[in-house]
Amino acid sequence: MLMIGNGRLVTRDAGQPFFENGAVVIDKTAIKKVGELETLKKEFPKAEFVDAKGGVIMPAFINTHEHIYSAMARGLSIKGYDPRGFLDILDGMWWTIDRHLTNEQTRQSARVTYMDCIKNGVTTVFDHHASFGEIKDSLFAIEDAAREFGLRTCLCYEISDRDGMDKARESVMENARWIRHALADDTDMIAGMMGMHAQFTISDETMELAAANKPDGVGYHIHVAEGIEDLHHCLRKYGKRIVDRLMDCNILGNRTLLGHCIYVNPHEMDLIKETDTMVVHNPESNMGNACGCPPTMEIIHRGILTGLGTDGYTQDVLESYKAANVLHKHHLCDANAAWSEVPQMLFEGNAKIANRYFKKQLGVLKEGAAADVIVTDYIPRTPMNASNVNSHILFGMTGRSVVTTVCNGKVLMKDRELLGIDEEKVLYEVRESAAELAQSING
Repeated sequence: MLMIGNGRLVTRDAGQPFFENGAVVIDKTAIKKVGELETLKKEFPKAEFVDAKGGVIMPAFINTHEHIYSAMARGLSIKGYDPRGFLDILDGMWWTIDRHLTNEQTRQSARVTYMDCIKNGVTTVFDHHASFGEIKDSLFAIEDAAREFGLRTCLCYEISDRDGMDKARESVMENARWIRHALADDTDMIAGMMGMHAQFTISDETMELAAANKPDGVGYHIHVAEGIEDLHHCLRKYGKRIVDRLMDCNILGNRTLLGHCIYVNPHEMDLIKETDTMVVHNPESNMGNACGCPPTMEIIHRGILTGLGTDGYTQDVLESYKAANVLHKHHLCDANAAWSEVPQMLFEGNAKIANRYFKKQLGVLKEGAAADVIVTDYIPRTPMNASNVNSHILFGMTGRSVVTTVCNGKVLMKDRELLGIDEEKVLYEVRESAAELAQSING
């Protein structure tokens, strides 16, 4: 039994949201009890104690849209790359990388990404993978890294016709094999979705193939209206808007996750709401690619389940929290915007999205919930209580404020030391693999 205490405890449980000097008790993979430190010490005197040293104890973070394979893009220079728009960015950078990726490079990308997740307090990751250089078993290579580092992950492969119909079919089959594997697993640590790139690179034939091979009980993970080009393509080729096409292809539903949704209109939002489809917002990526600002505030106000992702831009979800907060204020010219909506996405929406795929309750510290806990070194300079926790997190913390990370009851990092991980060795191996990828791209 493990006890984490001696800090301000933020539970995300409406019944008892905050303890000035609290503790959380973990029994195997689940939360046993939360409460005041002294009370729990008397009740569980033999529990192994992890000292929060006055910091903040919280549920671990969830990232609902990640691109693990982007790990090797950092510092990469591609000959001739000079993008003039979003499609140039996709083809010139990301599709160039994924066309060269081997399964070993995919695995190394996952190792360093999951390691960064631990350092930033992220223990559940929804990844959207592409490696058209080597498709078969690529999701299983990512699983190897997830198991090695002890994190919970939901994976899918990015189906696309962009490299031909043979590879489109192979990507469908990789998804199908992975989903069946994940559904048969009883650890509650892996899950699968039918991944799709975006409607503008997927034909009706491939849509039908994906549907025919999708096991029951899972949905799709697809980029939607990330660039205006996606919308223009759908209008020209199919005479309808993107969400209408997805509706007609039976893609929408309560297990389906739509990334971005920048160029959606009220009618499309109605369809998303009526089908209980999920949306994930990725602010830094949208800004960095100059794609635009999505109508996320309106999406949330319509009651659509919305989460916050990083799109491979970072493993620090608090960085994305900060970016989203200022993006929508700036875009709407309203300093009162986004105060409640953005933390709702990160702390509530992400947990609800994750719990459509994982059994144990995530994103909350309460009896029976998953034992995913983090400790930060943040000591407030002003009074901190249940009513202003989100403001303290927004303005006082970053992902690297995290000093201790626990996932599924296992301590993965304690006092900023990764346990059971030779970080120097991992980084050396990742650098070697990244150099091989760069050489294969540039010749």
